[in-house]
Amino acid sequence: MADCVPRSGDGLVIELGAGTGCVTKALLEGGIRADRLVVVERSSQFVRHLRRRFPALNVLHGDALRLAHLLPAAAKVDAIVSSLPLRSLPQADARQIVSQWQKVLRRGGHAVQFSYDLRDRLRHECSGLEQRASHVVWANVPPARVFVLEACP
Repeated sequence: MADCVPRSGDGLVIELGAGTGCVTKALLEGGIRADRLVVVERSSQFVRHLRRRFPALNVLHGDALRLAHLLPAAAKVDAIVSSLPLRSLPQADARQIVSQWQKVLRRGGHAVQFSYDLRDRLRHECSGLEQRASHVVWANVPPARVFVLEACP
């Protein structure tokens, strides 16, 4: 997932559902500067863990359903990396989360989403977001599909 995030840019990289921070660590090791990375996590237990593990990061305790309200109004977002289980959430929630991506991503920005469902299609509608890539990571246990979407005009 981290390899799919463009390193260039001066906008934010938002990580949704960081959990214990495996993808967070990969993003940082892959060249995303700590001052660009904002982590959004709903679980207060994971928020405490992430703040201890990555003290230089901005870790927000909040829900991806309200992403646009968690960020400053003028925030420029280059990428969103989502580890949220969109396929297992109620469809209305998944749609609301994706609509938040559409609100905050700059034109040309990327959303990276993974799924354990290996089919090469997303379950939710993504108007305003076009699928640019999709691949299976067979080394993941269990294997997972990574989707890369681009925010279009």
